[in-house]
Amino acid sequence: MNKVAVLQSNYIPWKGYFDLIHDVDLFIFYDDVQYTKNDWRNRNKVKSEKGSQWLTIPVSASSELLICDVLLPQSSWAVKHFRTFTALYSKAPYFKDYKPFLEYVYMERNWTSLSELNQFLIKYISKNFLAINTEFKLSSEFQSEGKKLDRLLDLLNKVKADLYVSGPSAKDYIDDSRFESEGIKLIYKDYKNYPEYPQFHPPFDHFVTIFDLLFHTGADAPHYIWGWRGNENSIKD
Repeated sequence: MNKVAVLQSNYIPWKGYFDLIHDVDLFIFYDDVQYTKNDWRNRNKVKSEKGSQWLTIPVSASSELLICDVLLPQSSWAVKHFRTFTALYSKAPYFKDYKPFLEYVYMERNWTSLSELNQFLIKYISKNFLAINTEFKLSSEFQSEGKKLDRLLDLLNKVKADLYVSGPSAKDYIDDSRFESEGIKLIYKDYKNYPEYPQFHPPFDHFVTIFDLLFHTGADAPHYIWGWRGNENSIKD
């Protein structure tokens, strides 16, 4: 069975995003669709003494652009993000293990495209820090046709998907019967009941960047994303 997920690239996403990636055989970055302002594309949350706060790339892009066409500013945002991570997490147990990667991303590389940065971070974290073997593709590779759900179904047919794993928020606009008529099984991802881990600055917040989990738990991070479920209710198995 070919299990597929299709999602826009987000900036250093939360653990649920990687849980979805782990569930499927093929993950497609849906980046040739409209860019949305004030969304997860260019920002995410970190924990501070004052609670959760936004870490935002100052992108001055209009909603008329596609995500893949959004350029990054040549400013000090990268240095600021590196310093923020260092200030907030330098005392976390495993921060030092990931600091060289942060230095590479924020101090050594020059990123011109938001999609390029997001996709690099997601793929690298998946493969190298979480040992996920899922294959990654771009939606633009398949030149899918139609609008909204028609386009998604065309894309899924082109990659010969047997099962589509969707985020739960899509229930508001997805017509389940369309998937049945196309012979594609539809499953909505359940993000409930993630176990808590030692996290700075209570109360606990699940909806922060994956780096929060990595800095606090290191190589045990997969347990707190999907390992705690065992083999029960595992889409991957």
